[in-house]
Amino acid sequence: MLHHCRVSFPGSTIYESEQLYWSLQQAELQPECRVTPISAEDVSTTIKVLKSQGCQFAVKSGGHACFSGASNIENAVVIDLSNLDQINISSDKTEVSVGAGTLWSNLYPVMDAAKIGVIGGRVVGIGVGGLTLGGGISFHSGRYGFACDNVNNYQVVLANGSIRDVNRESYPDLYWALRGGGNNFGIVTRFDLASFEQGDMWGGTTTLNATELPNAIEALVNLNINHASDPFAAVFLVYVYVPSIESPLVSFTLDYGKPVINPPIFENFTEIPAISTDLRITTLTSLINGTEESQPSGLRESYWTLTILNDADLINEISKIFDQELQNIRNATNLLPALVFQPISEPMISHFSKNGGNALGITIEDGPLILINIAIQWTDITDDTRIIAFAENCVARSTTLAKERNLWHRFLYQNYAALQQDVFPSYGKENHERLVEISKKHDPDGVFVRLQPGYFKVY
Repeated sequence: MLHHCRVSFPGSTIYESEQLYWSLQQAELQPECRVTPISAEDVSTTIKVLKSQGCQFAVKSGGHACFSGASNIENAVVIDLSNLDQINISSDKTEVSVGAGTLWSNLYPVMDAAKIGVIGGRVVGIGVGGLTLGGGISFHSGRYGFACDNVNNYQVVLANGSIRDVNRESYPDLYWALRGGGNNFGIVTRFDLASFEQGDMWGGTTTLNATELPNAIEALVNLNINHASDPFAAVFLVYVYVPSIESPLVSFTLDYGKPVINPPIFENFTEIPAISTDLRITTLTSLINGTEESQPSGLRESYWTLTILNDADLINEISKIFDQELQNIRNATNLLPALVFQPISEPMISHFSKNGGNALGITIEDGPLILINIAIQWTDITDDTRIIAFAENCVARSTTLAKERNLWHRFLYQNYAALQQDVFPSYGKENHERLVEISKKHDPDGVFVRLQPGYFKVY
């Protein structure tokens, strides 16, 4: 029944080549086989077979999640969407249809050549599927919102194997749920993305001494407040401990959606004395490719997240908590821990309600917010326990402090969350209950909960 799919088994060259994952924890799992469909019909057939046999499975788009089991599975079946990588631009250039196995870094050269843009990932190796279903922050989010807010239509294989075009008109409930609901509702095989005119950009990364962190934080908070004055701007701020110099460094990545050098909205950043910078007019492809060094494959990885209100003093205190907890893991093998801050500004949030809204549970009254990501790389499995404890302690202490100051927000961003974090309740009680209801309506047997156990589940 799977004659249209490539099925590979342990020991084969194809199997081993497809076992490459960004995170070592994912790559360590050994599925019984890997199924690589070339069409939505292949995915449909695969789901019907797996459901009939009660066989567990995982689905891989780009495979960029950190934790074990997110898109790989031990002794079961992986549905690898990497051959669903088609890219089709509409004749009027207002929509791009993209296969769910496409990587953003492969899509962007096509977009650059056509002088158009879409809302997508910001580093190499990220798949269209996972990022978009989890929300999806973009360099263009100030103008258009998250990636999930810019999908016109999803082609989805449902639990019964049927293939449906899901949009606001055809299945409004499922369309809403897919905008932040993750892998709980079906296997998306194609995303029809809204596109817009986009030429060259200005951007790059600047590195600072750690002593400049308070100035960089102040610049971040001010931009978040003033983002409506120029939503072409995008920024994220990184505080990272570098073992080779036994010291932290600060970096910020600025991106501007026009080929304009030093836009005034970034003045508070660009006036900070820098160690180095590569700010330039360039393409989005070039900006993305510049992240490859900071995103190496084959390391142990852990992401954690929390969200706070836009407050410089609290961000500084959370940075100090990070420093304090870091003392317990500084000698871990090949350690690289980072604390990443980025705005969820009111212009971004204003787009969350379009086309019936997304499932994330953030309203304009909540903003502006700061999204925090604790990102850790290391290589030795014997360090796992204390590194996870480090991250848990950072999140717990930061959350407690934010709550004490009435500066905490419940939202947990799925694409940065650890498996130990409970994502869907963080969308709010009403949205969580609605997601459960929609899941049970379209998947009454719980195929994408019971047979697809990896990643975050709505129930």
